[in-house]
Amino acid sequence: QVQLVESGGGLVQAGGSLRLSCAASGRTFSPYVMGWFRQTPGKEREFVATHNWSVGSTDYADSVKGRFTISRDNAKNTVYLQMNSLKPEDTAVYYCAARMTYVTTRYAQGYDYWGQGTQVTVSS
Repeated sequence: QVQLVESGGGLVQAGGSLRLSCAASGRTFSPYVMGWFRQTPGKEREFVATHNWSVGSTDYADSVKGRFTISRDNAKNTVYLQMNSLKPEDTAVYYCAARMTYVTTRYAQGYDYWGQGTQVTVSS
């Protein structure tokens, strides 16, 4: 079992920045793919970014590329999402997820563990 707890959400003005954190506990998550997704009411969960520890690669949705950065600190069992130049359309509940294989995917159904989510609200 892996437990994921997100933090760092909040209210920010457009153009501002936030850093989300996802602390993992339970089994070591070092070999796994970690992802960030977001969801707004009435819509499906949307891929934001992934980090593949085994190959050191990252992947981003086009909508956040160049503005968001995913990183992980294995010593702290924590994954981060640095969000810069935030836009009102970035408003959503952001979820951290862990995938128990070495293969990256953008599909939410491919992730095995999820955090409870943290709200990010960007005002115009």
